[in-house]
Amino acid sequence: MPNCTLRVSKKYNVLAGLLLGLVGAGPEAWAQAPAAASDTTQEQAIELSEVVVAASRVEESILQSPVTVEKLNARALRLTPAPSFFEALESVKGVQVITPSLGFKVLNARGFANTTNVRFVQLVDGIDQQAPHIGGPIGNGLGPSDLDIASVEIVPGTAAALYGLNAINGLANFSTHNPFMSEGMSVQQKTGLNHLNDPSVGAKAYSETSMRYAKALTPRLAVKVNGTYSRGYDWLANDQTELNPNGNATTGLLGAENPARDPVNSYGNESSDQIMFRRGGKTYSVARTGYNEKDVVNYRLQTIKADAALHYKLGRAELAYTYRLAVLDNVYQRSNRFQLQDYRLQQHALQLLSPVVQARAYLTRENTGKSYNLRSMAENLDRTYKPDATWITDYGRGYDQAIGAGQAVAQAHAAGRGLADAGRYQPGTAQFRQKLSELQNINNWDQGAALRVQANLAHAEAQVNVAEALRRGGSAFPATVDLLAGADHRTYIIVPDGNYFINPARNKDPYSNLLYSKTGGFVQAGARLFEQQVRLTATLRADKNDYFDLRFNPRFTAVYSPTARHNFRVSYQRGYRFPSLFEGFSNVNSGQVKRIGGLMVMSDGVFENSYLRSSIDAFNAAVTASVNANTSTTLTPAQKQSQAIAQNQRLLQRNPYTYLRPERIRSLEMGYKAALLPGGQLLLDVDFYYNAYRDFIAQVEAYMPKTLNPDSAAIYLNNKDTQHRYRLWTNARSRVYNYGGSLGLRYELPGGLLAGANTTYARLARTESGDGLEDGFNTPRWMLNLSLGHEKVYRSLGFGVSYHWQQHYYSQTFLVSGEVPAYGSLDAQITCTVAQPELRFKLGATNVLNTYYASFLGGPSIGGLYYLSVSYSVK
Repeated sequence: MPNCTLRVSKKYNVLAGLLLGLVGAGPEAWAQAPAAASDTTQEQAIELSEVVVAASRVEESILQSPVTVEKLNARALRLTPAPSFFEALESVKGVQVITPSLGFKVLNARGFANTTNVRFVQLVDGIDQQAPHIGGPIGNGLGPSDLDIASVEIVPGTAAALYGLNAINGLANFSTHNPFMSEGMSVQQKTGLNHLNDPSVGAKAYSETSMRYAKALTPRLAVKVNGTYSRGYDWLANDQTELNPNGNATTGLLGAENPARDPVNSYGNESSDQIMFRRGGKTYSVARTGYNEKDVVNYRLQTIKADAALHYKLGRAELAYTYRLAVLDNVYQRSNRFQLQDYRLQQHALQLLSPVVQARAYLTRENTGKSYNLRSMAENLDRTYKPDATWITDYGRGYDQAIGAGQAVAQAHAAGRGLADAGRYQPGTAQFRQKLSELQNINNWDQGAALRVQANLAHAEAQVNVAEALRRGGSAFPATVDLLAGADHRTYIIVPDGNYFINPARNKDPYSNLLYSKTGGFVQAGARLFEQQVRLTATLRADKNDYFDLRFNPRFTAVYSPTARHNFRVSYQRGYRFPSLFEGFSNVNSGQVKRIGGLMVMSDGVFENSYLRSSIDAFNAAVTASVNANTSTTLTPAQKQSQAIAQNQRLLQRNPYTYLRPERIRSLEMGYKAALLPGGQLLLDVDFYYNAYRDFIAQVEAYMPKTLNPDSAAIYLNNKDTQHRYRLWTNARSRVYNYGGSLGLRYELPGGLLAGANTTYARLARTESGDGLEDGFNTPRWMLNLSLGHEKVYRSLGFGVSYHWQQHYYSQTFLVSGEVPAYGSLDAQITCTVAQPELRFKLGATNVLNTYYASFLGGPSIGGLYYLSVSYSVK
C-alpha cells in the first residue's frame, strides 16, 4: 500500500479536488475530529461539547437540544463519499432527498415531499436561499461550495414558531467558514463520468472547479471570495408508463393501438389536450403525437456560482456584507418539467452578529432568463406545425381512406395519424431547432413556452438576547433564565410579465409591480431548574400576512438531563404556512388550461361557478360510452349525443372548494439523546413525532361553461371549446395525520474507525374527511443508512463507504401517480493526503454498482457517478 505522506515541491501548484469521504449518514450529528486518536479524554470532551444553533436560535449543546437536530461537522463532511456536502444530506437521519436533476436536489423531512418543497427551508448563515417566485430553494444553487462549508444543521419537523419561514416540515442551516478564522487559498477540481452503460446516451464527462480565498487584511477587516464552475450531462427522464391506458377502452383500442396514448415523459399528448373524433357511430379520444422529453430539452447542464464577503469587527460584534450569484442551466421540476437556461439568482446580505444582538437584511433577485416549459414546448411545436382543427381533419381523411381500403379500425387510426403528421417537425433537424428557439421566446403557454419571471425578496430581521443584555448591563438577572425576542418583515416584489404574473389590484396597471408582504415576531423564555437537570422553554410567534388575519404559533419544550450524557426531550408546537407567490398569484395560460392563484383577488367568481374536472371527465367518459353502446339506426349522431348528455349530466359536480387559507400543522415530538460507554464513544439519538395537518394548499382543476344558463351547462361541458378551463390553488378539506420516528447510532472504534447507522420510519396514519386533494405523502415508510470510514486507516490513506436504502412508496403528484420502486445505493471513496504542499486526493463513486433508479415518478433515472477530486490549500 502506498505511503501518501511524500513531500512535493510547492512549485507544483496542483489544482484542487478528488471528492468525497464518508459517514455523512451515521456520523450524522455530533462528530468532531479528535485531537489525537489516543487522547480519549480530550476526544470525549470535544464530542460532548458540540453545539448547535438552529433548534433554538441560540447556542446550546446538541445533546440538550429541545427538538431533534442533526449536525454534519467538518469531520463528517470530509468522510462523506457523496459528490458534494449537499448530496451527503441524503444520509442524515430523518432526511429524504429526491433528485429532479443532476444539478438540483430537493430536501424534505417527515412526509409530503414534492419537487418544489415550499415546506422545507434552507438557510446559509441564517439567510433564506429560496427563489422568490417559486417559494423554495433550487437545490444548492445559491448555497456554499464544498470549500467554504463549515457545518450543516438540520431540524426535521416544524420550525415555524421560531423562524416563521413556512418551515413546517423542517429547516437546514449551512454555516460557512469565517475569513478571520479560516484564511488562505484553496482550489478544488472534480472530474468524473456518468451515464456509463447507458444505451441512450453513452458515457458523459462531469467537471467542477472551485476556488476559495480568504484573508484578514487587518485585525478588524477580512475578505472572502468563492467561485464554482460545474458542467455535466443531466440524468434522463424517459418514463414511458402510460397515463391514459383506458382512453379508448369502450372501443377496444388498448395498448399500442390506443390513439390517446400519453406516456409520462412524453409531452403534447396530455389528456386535457385530447380531441374527440367520431366515426361509424363511435366516439374516439385522440391525442396529438407529442414529443419525448429528450427531444425538447438540452441535458447539458452548467452552473456558475460566486460569492464575496467583507467582514468587519466592531468590538465583540461583527458586521458582514455578502454578495452571492448563481447562473444555472439544468432541468427543474414542479407540476411540469422546465429547462432552466441562463437562470439567475443574486443576493445582497448585510449581517450584524454579537452575543446580544443579531440582525440581518437581505435582498434576493431572481431572473428566469431564457427558461421554458417542456410540456408547453411540445404542445406548441405540434400546433405551430398544424393547428388542432386542421390536424384532426387530416387525421379523419387518412382514417376514412384506410377504412375505404378495407383496413381494420386500429390500422385506420394509425393511417390517420400518419397522414396528419406528414411534414411534422422532426427532432434534430434545422427546422425543428429553429422552431424550438422561436417558441422559447413566446411568453404565452397557449402559443409558446417561455418562462419569463423577475421576482425579488426583501427581508429584514433582528433578535435580541434580552437575558444576556440584562446581565451584561449589570442586572442581577438569573443565569438560569433565558429570554430571547425577535421580529422580521418580508416583502416579495414581482415585475409582472403578463403571462405568469399580473398585478390583479383594481385601478392599477396590470404590469405595475406586485407586492406581497408578511410581518412577524417571537418571544422565547426558558429556565433551567432542579440544579439545571430540567430545562423548560416557551415560545410564542405571531405573523400577519397581507391577505390573512394575525396567526399565532406557540412552542413548548422540556428537556430532562439526569446527567450530562443522558437527555430526554419533549416538545409541542404549532405552525402555519402562508401561500407562496405562485400559489397565491399565478396567472398562467398552460396548455389550454389557465392556472390561477387561489387568493380572491385572482380568482373571484371562478370557484362559485365551476365544475370539478374529475366529474367532467367522468361525465364525458359516460357520454362516450353511451354513444358507443347506442345501436339505434333511427337516431342521428347528434341525437345520440344529446340523449347521452341528458342521461349522464347527474355526474357533474359543482366545485366545492374556495379561496386560499394558510396551511396548519400541530406537532408533538419526544426524543432521547445520549453519549454511552465510558468514553462516550457510542452516541445514540431516538425520536418520535405525531403530526396533524389541516388546509393543505393544493391544486384542483375546475371548468366553467361559457354560459350563464345552468340548464345548458352539461352541453357546454361536453365540448372543450365551450368551457373555460382552470387549475386553481385551494385548500384540501382533508384532516391528515402522520407519525414516525428515527434511530441513529454513531460508534467511534479504537484507532479512529467511525461507524454509523440510522433508520427512519414515516407513516400516513389516517385521513379524515379525505377528498384526495391533499398532497401525496410521497415518502418511503422505511429508510436506512449505514456508513463506515476512517481518515487515516493506514498512514495518510483514508476511506469511506455508505449505503442508502429506502422502501417502495406510493407517489402522488399532479404529473403522475403510482408506485416508486425500492432502491439501494452504495457510495464509496478512498482518500490520500500529502503534507507539503497541502494536497488531498479523493477517488470515489456514488451508486457504485450503477443500478439505475428513480427517486420519484416522472423524474430521471439515476445511475453511477464516478469521480476524482484533487484539493490544494495554502495558508
